[in-house]
Amino acid sequence: MSWQDATCLYARGAVAWTLGDPCLTVRGGICRVSGQRSRMELHPIIAARGHARPSALDPTPALTNAALFARDQHLCLYCGRDYPRQHLTRDHVKPLSQGGRDTWENVVAACFHCNSRKGGRTPQQASMPLLAVPYRPSWVEHLILSNRNILADQMAFLKNHLPKRRRQ
Repeated sequence: MSWQDATCLYARGAVAWTLGDPCLTVRGGICRVSGQRSRMELHPIIAARGHARPSALDPTPALTNAALFARDQHLCLYCGRDYPRQHLTRDHVKPLSQGGRDTWENVVAACFHCNSRKGGRTPQQASMPLLAVPYRPSWVEHLILSNRNILADQMAFLKNHLPKRRRQ
């Protein structure tokens, strides 16, 4: 959330708890009664009081090429080579022409060569086995993969919410 939204939560007394050392100080106006200038120290992680929408607890991250390539670590999941973003494509494991869908569980990063070679076939039909099983990242994994400027204490918080079992 933005610092402005966080400030509103603090001002309304809607912050349930915080984590980490304050990272931003917001200064307000001067109180007529006390002559003191108001200020709030914002923490990098805050929990708001109130009810969370069920979709907010584990939202499905938007399926974009940038997020997909980050999930697959910029590797072609057919040949295993590392490629820059501009040399990768989105490949549908079960092709759209065969009833496949554009979902996290059905797409992988593929280089132009492998994607062209596979064509409108499944990996089995093309004799091109996948090196990893595609999956939908959790919201925590998505935040980490989205390459945002994450503070150290925020990263520690996020890492504690990663799945405990490693995916095969």
